Amino acid sequence: MDSKGTPVSITLPESVQVFRNLKTAKRFAIDIGGSLTKIAYYSTIPYRRVSYDKDSAEDAQNDTFTYTLSEGARLHFVKFETKYIADCLNFIAAHLVNSHEEMTGKSIKATGGGAYKYTNLIHEKLGLSVDKEDEMLCLIKGCNFLLKNISDEAFMYHRNGNPEYEFQTAHTNIFPYLLVNIGSGVSIMKVESEEKYERIGGTATGGGTFWGLGCLLTNAKGFDELLELAEKGDHRHVDLLVRDIYGGDYKSLGLPGDLIASSFGKICHKKDKNENLTEEDVARSLLFAISNDIGQIASLYAMIHNLKKVYFGGYFLRNHPLSMHTISYSINYWSRGGVQSLFLRHEGYLGAIGAFLKGAEEWDGDKYSWLENYAGSSGLKTGSLLLESNVPVHQLELDRWEPALTYCPLLKDPANYVPDTVDLNADQEAREYWLKCFEEKIDTFVTRAKSSQPHNDTANERAMLFKEKYIKRLQHLKIQPFAYGNLTVRSLLDTIEHYLREFDFPDPFLLQRQQENDYTLTMLKNRLNELDQMEVNVRHKELIVSFLAGNIFDWGAKEIAKILDTQTFGFEQAKEKIPSRPWLIDNLDKWIARMKDPPYKKVAIFVDNSGADIVLGVLPFVRELLRQKIKIILCANSAPALNDVTYTELTILLKKVSGICSIIEKAVNDETLIVIENAQSGPCLDLSRLGKELAEELRTTDLIVLEGMGRAVHTNLDAEFTCDSLKIAVIKNPWLAKRLGGDMFAVICKFEQVTN
Repeated sequence: MDSKGTPVSITLPESVQVFRNLKTAKRFAIDIGGSLTKIAYYSTIPYRRVSYDKDSAEDAQNDTFTYTLSEGARLHFVKFETKYIADCLNFIAAHLVNSHEEMTGKSIKATGGGAYKYTNLIHEKLGLSVDKEDEMLCLIKGCNFLLKNISDEAFMYHRNGNPEYEFQTAHTNIFPYLLVNIGSGVSIMKVESEEKYERIGGTATGGGTFWGLGCLLTNAKGFDELLELAEKGDHRHVDLLVRDIYGGDYKSLGLPGDLIASSFGKICHKKDKNENLTEEDVARSLLFAISNDIGQIASLYAMIHNLKKVYFGGYFLRNHPLSMHTISYSINYWSRGGVQSLFLRHEGYLGAIGAFLKGAEEWDGDKYSWLENYAGSSGLKTGSLLLESNVPVHQLELDRWEPALTYCPLLKDPANYVPDTVDLNADQEAREYWLKCFEEKIDTFVTRAKSSQPHNDTANERAMLFKEKYIKRLQHLKIQPFAYGNLTVRSLLDTIEHYLREFDFPDPFLLQRQQENDYTLTMLKNRLNELDQMEVNVRHKELIVSFLAGNIFDWGAKEIAKILDTQTFGFEQAKEKIPSRPWLIDNLDKWIARMKDPPYKKVAIFVDNSGADIVLGVLPFVRELLRQKIKIILCANSAPALNDVTYTELTILLKKVSGICSIIEKAVNDETLIVIENAQSGPCLDLSRLGKELAEELRTTDLIVLEGMGRAVHTNLDAEFTCDSLKIAVIKNPWLAKRLGGDMFAVICKFEQVTN
């Protein structure tokens, strides 16, 4: 691809959706179990970015803006049944650019029992020698990596609960914990740090026991068939319950009547052993016996070692609902609620991840973080993808982010911080609305994508592929809303951005942003003069109203996009849309009163949209704070999303504003007004994933301002901070406004002070 101008032809994405980017694969690892094999590899990914240093939107309109070619890094993990290992190795060999001669002498990290069995096959197919790694060490390294890097990786399971899946946010402080790996047998590992861990116990009663006894007691031909039988059975025909002995609850010991007193205990009392007994009943009783035993043993080890978190993994589970339910019940019962049982969305990849990380410098946690690539990952319990040879596979892809990400230091309780205001997994009404809303809205993104590359001969085809893939994702989420972790407005918007980048639409709203920035800059001087004529209290109120009016200009809101398309809607019309007070959340008087007190020392503002929002809404507000000798940090998106202003754009924009406003010019020169990227690539704000540079600046911040629906409504509306906070937004969705108790254009002006 030519980096200058818009390329005439952009290559379509690979048709093969698994084992992607083999042509740039750098390093391989493999975890070969008796049933499942997982292959890991690292690749480099070329992608285009738009340069933002043009002087005006006219250049962009003439299609002369510049694309620059960058290179990213990606980790790929592909899972399939071990019986297909030869087919998958053949596929890899056939799609590698490197010849066998070039790969000769290189090695593949390998773990699992099959690392020994298939050594010769790997060497024959790929020309790689096999470097074997300890299985337990790989599992622990893989678990640590997932818990630190992937949001919504760990979850608690509540069968028939609302929600069934309760996901945990990623956190750097994950130690100590217990890792229970349920394979043929069970190993229990106490993990205290990256380097300190030990196997403290286990049991021979594991997945192999379930499978072996199941084969003896039923006609099931495989492990999965045995699990299917268990789902349909009724263990009460087989197990002796407390009520079968005592006629009800054993209250003095706190034993409920439906508690299993003896697994398989009812059979010995039956005159006819086949009376009211099915294979399904037997399988379910067997599953309960094994799961309860594992849960009790894990719970006892956790309590002995004073550990509150137990993570479960291994072939026995594989996110099977009934198994997770039984183990969760057992852990909760025996620990009396003192120990959490947690499962992992990608537990099947632990060994492969750990094997890859052994000696791989690309994963350096001090330099990089990794984010799940929604465009290239299979979800929890999702259907399989297929290779050309019809081999069913699942996959996980992670993209590297530089620099490493960390929590916002201003969060009051970072360990329990949840970015999203509404969990669509739990809220069925909201889920149905937003899934339908995004499906109806997708054509807006398709139109923007195509119009952003008007002279490209593949733009239409790529835009339709983008739409097809996103609609398919929405249809899948209607059936399995938990498939990719917490289903939220944030995740739906982030997925759009992932898909746009996958189909090489790096910034569909670029032209719109540049046009609006250029136009509103012509209005800024007069607006500042108007504000300067006002009495101070009136001005402080007007600044908030302007802040809100600017926030209306949001192309991501379907109803607003229709208004903006009329081309007769301007800043004055936006101010008229702001409703009379009292607002939906109205702390304006409290804010104005605070402005009379001694000024803040440092304020961080997480800004939203380009155009009127940043130029006529945010910057006059910033100018007022600068007059009080306050240092200002403007926190802007690192990558483009909708019409949100980006870090690079805002840096250029401030240079232009400096020619209009001497106060801002001085602040920029003195570095009392600075711009820092927020490490976000979507329109919502996750304060658990900020760049370290910004996090360091925030440590001495005494006011945080969150602007817009994506930063102060869909996320962070309920977030609590250790400093004062101002959350300000206009609700630009009629359904959401009604849900919150207001009407379209309802105002959020939420000012919270921290008392020392």
